[in-house]
Amino acid sequence: MATTPKTFAGKTEDTVETVAATAETVIAETSAPAREIAEKSVAQAKENYGRFKAAAEETTDALEDAYATFSQGYKEFGRKSVEATRANVNAHFDFLTALLGAKSVAQAIELQTSYARKQFETLGAQTKELSALAQKAATESARPLKDIATRGAKFAQPR
Repeated sequence: MATTPKTFAGKTEDTVETVAATAETVIAETSAPAREIAEKSVAQAKENYGRFKAAAEETTDALEDAYATFSQGYKEFGRKSVEATRANVNAHFDFLTALLGAKSVAQAIELQTSYARKQFETLGAQTKELSALAQKAATESARPLKDIATRGAKFAQPR
């Protein structure tokens, strides 16, 4: 069974508490100056661990948000791609049906020219729409990671 980041964090927290308790027992058995230094070290270690744990949880949440956002954007992109393909196939069959009904070569050439012009415009619009969707998905999925990177700079600053 895979260990999730949150389960791992809980196990790590238990380990830190066990180590801290052991350190406090050792501290109680040492001289006053050594005890004072050790108590400060343990307190600082607990504080640093708390900051690290909070940052790790924020990062995990940001990654989950980024994945969910990207997944949603990818689904929308796929749906639009299928719609575009369906529209293009239907347009092609409509063109072929009209072409079979052409009464002269001139009418067939006119149908072909009209179809080519219309499809060129349609493909241009579809490409723009799909590009905008891809860009939107990439931008929105990166936002949680960008936010956590900004907060990471604050985490790195000493308190």
